[in-house]
Amino acid sequence: MINNALAEASLDEYLDADTSSPLSNPDAETGTAVLERPETKEENKRADDGDADRFAHYVSRDRIAESQATGRPVVALCGKVWVPKHDPSKYPVCPDCKRIYDEMRGW
Repeated sequence: MINNALAEASLDEYLDADTSSPLSNPDAETGTAVLERPETKEENKRADDGDADRFAHYVSRDRIAESQATGRPVVALCGKVWVPKHDPSKYPVCPDCKRIYDEMRGW
């Protein structure tokens, strides 16, 4: 009789609970709860074609050669980190790299 009353009390608690949320009573059932999340669209399109500023940057020739052999990125004087792939003669010199290089030479 006690077990029957306990089962009825548990059933009443379960029915009175907010059943709109699968996590409202996680111990009530064994199963998988599904949490719905609003669908978001992520755009992976790059407007800059992978090169944000389109400048030729100052990097030592040894580092460029190493990067071409290993595929590791290089760091320019201005701080830009990238893997060189384009012909730098087609682009203007980065003004920050030029300024830093001139300061290093004492001009």
